Amino acid sequence: MSDKYAVFGNPVAHSRSPEIHAAFAEQTGEDIEYGRVLVPKERFRETVLKFIKDGGQGLNITVPCKKDAYQVADQLTPRARRAGAVNTYVIQPGKKILGDNTDGKGLATDLIDNLKWIVRNKRILMLGAGGAVRGVLEPLLALKPQSVVLGNRTPATARIVATDFAELGEITGGSYESLHTKSAFDLIINGTSASLDGELPPLSAELIGEDCCCYDMMYGSKPTVFMEWARANGVENISDGLGMLVEQAAESFTLWRGKTPDTKPVIKALRKNIQGT
Repeated sequence: MSDKYAVFGNPVAHSRSPEIHAAFAEQTGEDIEYGRVLVPKERFRETVLKFIKDGGQGLNITVPCKKDAYQVADQLTPRARRAGAVNTYVIQPGKKILGDNTDGKGLATDLIDNLKWIVRNKRILMLGAGGAVRGVLEPLLALKPQSVVLGNRTPATARIVATDFAELGEITGGSYESLHTKSAFDLIINGTSASLDGELPPLSAELIGEDCCCYDMMYGSKPTVFMEWARANGVENISDGLGMLVEQAAESFTLWRGKTPDTKPVIKALRKNIQGT
């Protein structure tokens, strides 16, 4: 009988996780069953406990359940504790739940291994200060950038997040409007979900430094509005977050099965599938 895994969320029908993990399982010869579970509102804990009781070995958790997942876990990894959110459950002996966050590892791996972008000693602008951003800051700062600036609609939130991560590196936070007082950036990452609604934070082209790279943590069948803004302003190195999605899944798979899948063919196949080509 196959070991059971799933992705929990609401909505969850759009999730690409089942096809990603099916590809990993086929590649590594692991016998797993991976499904989608729509979590009723206010019923996260009960849904998780039933899944574990029915033999579930691990979970991925997507929005809006990542903070609930943090609360329900019996133990947390240091990176999950700092992020304040959990996207992966590993079910341990005695059915204890270990909560982890693989999002930041996914981003770092995509930037460095797949895109071959240089992050060390670079000036980074991160757009947003919500849960998605908190989830990636520790691994991002571990890459030793010169500085990270958080720009956010609510500057107080950006400053709080910056303070929470200040011991890991040079990081500050403020409003989008305050960004024009900064020097240009080497890497701009969109960590907001605005792209999904076709919206763009108020950005000046002056923020774009020479040889700047622009990365959107969201992805879709077409370039996001943030990616279009970058291209319209002369940026050549542009990427969406599809690689991050696959890499965070690979980190989860490795935690569960002890095997590291080859992500590159999976990213390529998923891109083709999403674009309908």
